[in-house]
Amino acid sequence: MSETPYRYTAELAGRIEQAWQDRWETEGTFHAPNPAGVWAEPDKLAGRDKLFVMDMFPYPSGAGLHVGHPLGYIGTDTWARYQRMRGRNVLHTLGYDAFGLPAEQYAVQTGQHPRVTTEANIANMRRQLRRLGLAHDDRRSIATTDVEFYKWTQWIFLQVFNAWYDHEADRARPIAELVDEFASGARPTPDGRPWADLDAAEQAGVIDSFRLAYLSEAPVNWCPGLGTVLANEEVTAEGRSDIGNFPVFKRSMKQWMMRITAYADRLLADLDRLDWPDKVKAMQRNWIGRSSGASVTFVVDGHEAAIEVFTTRPDTLFGATFMVLAPEHPIVDAITPGENSWPAGSNHAWTGGAASPSEAVTAYREAAARKTDLERQENKDKSGVFTGAFAINPVNGARIPIFIADYVLMGYGTGAIMAVPAEDERDWDFAKAYDLPYIRTVQPPADHDEDTAFTGDGPTINSANDEISLNGLNLADAKATMIDWLSANGTGTETVTYKLRDWLFSRQRYWGEPFPIVYDEGGYPIALPESMLPVTLPEIDDYSPQALDPDDSTSEPLPPLGRVTDWATVELDLGDGPKTYRRELNVMPQWAGSCWYEMRYLDPANHDRFVDREVERYWMGPRSASDVGGADVADVGGVDLYVGGVEHAVLHLLYSRFWHKMLFDLGQVSSAEPFRRLYNQGYIQAYAFRDARGQTVPADEVEEVAGADGDIHYRWQGEEVSREYGKMGKSLKNIVTPDDMYDSYGADTFRIYELGMGPLDQSKPWETRAVVGSQRFLQRLWRNAVDETTGEIRIVDTAPDAATTVALHRTIDAVTRDYESLSFNTAIARLTEYNNVLTKLDAVPRAAIEPMLLMVAPLTPHIAEELWSRLGHADTLAYEPFPVADPALLVEDAVTCVVQVKGKVRARLEVPADISEDELRARALALPRIAEETPNGVRTVIVRAPKLVNVVPA
Repeated sequence: MSETPYRYTAELAGRIEQAWQDRWETEGTFHAPNPAGVWAEPDKLAGRDKLFVMDMFPYPSGAGLHVGHPLGYIGTDTWARYQRMRGRNVLHTLGYDAFGLPAEQYAVQTGQHPRVTTEANIANMRRQLRRLGLAHDDRRSIATTDVEFYKWTQWIFLQVFNAWYDHEADRARPIAELVDEFASGARPTPDGRPWADLDAAEQAGVIDSFRLAYLSEAPVNWCPGLGTVLANEEVTAEGRSDIGNFPVFKRSMKQWMMRITAYADRLLADLDRLDWPDKVKAMQRNWIGRSSGASVTFVVDGHEAAIEVFTTRPDTLFGATFMVLAPEHPIVDAITPGENSWPAGSNHAWTGGAASPSEAVTAYREAAARKTDLERQENKDKSGVFTGAFAINPVNGARIPIFIADYVLMGYGTGAIMAVPAEDERDWDFAKAYDLPYIRTVQPPADHDEDTAFTGDGPTINSANDEISLNGLNLADAKATMIDWLSANGTGTETVTYKLRDWLFSRQRYWGEPFPIVYDEGGYPIALPESMLPVTLPEIDDYSPQALDPDDSTSEPLPPLGRVTDWATVELDLGDGPKTYRRELNVMPQWAGSCWYEMRYLDPANHDRFVDREVERYWMGPRSASDVGGADVADVGGVDLYVGGVEHAVLHLLYSRFWHKMLFDLGQVSSAEPFRRLYNQGYIQAYAFRDARGQTVPADEVEEVAGADGDIHYRWQGEEVSREYGKMGKSLKNIVTPDDMYDSYGADTFRIYELGMGPLDQSKPWETRAVVGSQRFLQRLWRNAVDETTGEIRIVDTAPDAATTVALHRTIDAVTRDYESLSFNTAIARLTEYNNVLTKLDAVPRAAIEPMLLMVAPLTPHIAEELWSRLGHADTLAYEPFPVADPALLVEDAVTCVVQVKGKVRARLEVPADISEDELRARALALPRIAEETPNGVRTVIVRAPKLVNVVPA
């Protein structure tokens, strides 16, 4: 029998942890009361500030969690547990982002319904997370695939569909109010006719052009090999599908769109009101890409057509020597001559060797469709073809050729540019490749290389006609003068534009939220009434979109829902008698559920509303001026702390802000933003290994061997492999699972090791062998309270000595500050130091160890609860007050002062902590060593009492 049967081992830790997890669940320890609804407990809210803590919720992968996934979850759990002990009413839970392509693809491969695999994956992840001891309110956990959840996703879509953006009021309004304005004449119709003179179809067309959700022909990533449109993030850098490696083509299709661009200015402006990392704010600003300049109209020579371009540099218009359109631009077909000849002046570089403009354009478009936007932007070898048409430069009447080129994107600006090669590097490269002229409109400095574009600032040159001269003006004045001239001549206007495009909201898949939309016999979309929600997914056997010829870019998608004929066609009475309608066969993108899930956490048992108004206002409403620093601070409300990876900086966070602001405008929520504070945790990295082919091999099968050269070498199946660091994941075959950690060390050891590796917001290397250090810390803590031989408590009720008391209160003070700032690694270091103080005592006093248990409880809750219970406490410590430091014990009686001469340490002396600057200066200058260092006297003495004196010799 072991001499230490009560030692804290992985086996004992496992028993303790699972027992406490069961108790927490049975007693509902972490259930957060609401102010209203089924979970209303007003008496528990009195005197307790609320705190809403959230993690970006996971996708329930079949592989489950690896040790990199829980880093943020452990961090938020530790902070939430600490805040609960500080008297806060804390809401913390976790749901699952469960729709999406991976589950659908797995269903295609196995024939198993994606709901079955998704629910199995969720169950596995719930098991793993429960074993971690997270203090979640389990009643509030949701999955986006729950019918009761996506019913409200569909309801929110209807709010978007039935709203428009009033730019004068700068907010969204119900579409019914727009109809009333047209009907009353308060708002003129687009063509000026009275509203009553428009027939029903014309009225519907006008209203649809204002809706925040609308149908439009939009450029998409079409993957015929998968039979679906893909999001940008589902397309590889090589222009192929991430799943299946099929070709992906850019083409236009009719899709549901969200008018997020209407909110561009507010999305930008309100970033300043958020407590978010600067890098994330910068990424959103860049993504929105607000630019001010002018829209300029170029008439196409010989056609009743014009091309509108946006430019931030209208002052350079005199230097525009050609135009470039995106290959997808809708005007290309109309201006490209059909005859088999090229206009006079066309050279071989312009034609690409084709017999006619139409042949050249067709071939070039097919080639461009195979490239991703990233490839098109980053390609330094400019390519394009002449359309055979010319435009008229409005400032000088010059006839300039019109090209198509893939470096111009239809999704940015108007899909057309005026090319000014002398002042733009991309245009310069294109002009050189295609033998096109350049005209400098900005004077470069004398030392500028004449064979390059000049993109800097300087006086305007070569820019005058009979009506206007910009010559000699600086940039700002030249822009303003040109914009005034364009406006006066009807060829341009001052304009603000954005890189942000409206949100493509359709997917040709099965595993997603169905749209609450049907089409009448004329193909007109009609929103279903709220009483008909939810529109549930039908049961089907074949989950895949119909795969088509992978290389046929002209094919049309056939969504899997189209095969369910008795669902796709439905008879409904929408107020004018039973009629047959066709359902929308596309589904919403995976982003839909994550746009609003934080609000469902608040009130998931509510069947009548997506969230009770009072409940939302309590958890997410704006705080009072006194709580946020004074009356001048306008609080936006939202989740108090949102933790997740920086990879979601743009899409998820931008989309959710858009939906939330729309709901705010319509009076559905009280908070103007969904997430008041954002924190990005780092990644867990791990060693990965590659063989001679460059392929990754399983990291857990690699052996370390000592080489003849004395260095460590790595071998896999007898073959030497190279080692590198990378983000832990399946692709690098370097996964370590939490289950491995639970079995080998216990959850508390895993928790404290992961948070102790370094700052939460930085990436850190995983090293399994180092976990034992964290286990030893907990073993010492256990031994300080429990006799390993008998299992008896060895705590004494005598008062701690003065030194231990001082150490305790200084630890409380430091750990409190560390927890507040999420500096968990330094809190662990301070707790380790204090634990070592206790270890050196002959007997540990209760008054010394009980505060230690309370301090360590947020980090390692199971061992803390167990020892707290063994010390005679019947109730959980989850709500025990966090220790408070005695300020009188934080004053150091004596400190070591460093004395420098010209910044170099030359002496040290012990001085009282409250010594004055004059006294400290005198003592430092009296030191013999300092006198030796300053034989010619002293010029300056810099004193930072009580710890530093810097002497500057004369």
